[in-house]
Amino acid sequence: MKRAIVVSILLLTASICVGQETSAETSMLNALENAWNQAQLHHDSKALELLLADTFISTDNDGVLMTRAQYLADNKDPSYEPTMMANSDVKVFVYRGFAVVAGIYHAKGTNSGKSFDRYGRFTDTWIHQNGKWQCVATHTSNLKKAPAKE
Repeated sequence: MKRAIVVSILLLTASICVGQETSAETSMLNALENAWNQAQLHHDSKALELLLADTFISTDNDGVLMTRAQYLADNKDPSYEPTMMANSDVKVFVYRGFAVVAGIYHAKGTNSGKSFDRYGRFTDTWIHQNGKWQCVATHTSNLKKAPAKE
């Protein structure tokens, strides 16, 4: 009986610790997603380099596939001038060594002199290696209309 109580207490303690670790990782991944938005707003490819794994790929809403190098070069394009980039309805799913972050993005600005104001969904896959989180894949798709406010 004592052994069952001790095992139960250890399992409960372990589940609490895992929950705290996941909470810290969730906060970190949300912060990294926000840093990504800021890096795009300011055309800061140096900051993006830290967030993206060497094997990073991006599939955009029009089906274009970009490597890390292409994505970083695209971020430097001065004809793309975002004035606002924000995420909402973000969900973070943490697993052992990797995570999936999904949500809605809202981007405003101009592209080649034409105004845009668009919403879309994103799914980012992150890996934790060498003591840091890096994104290995992103996928976006446009929403036809702004999401309803809850």
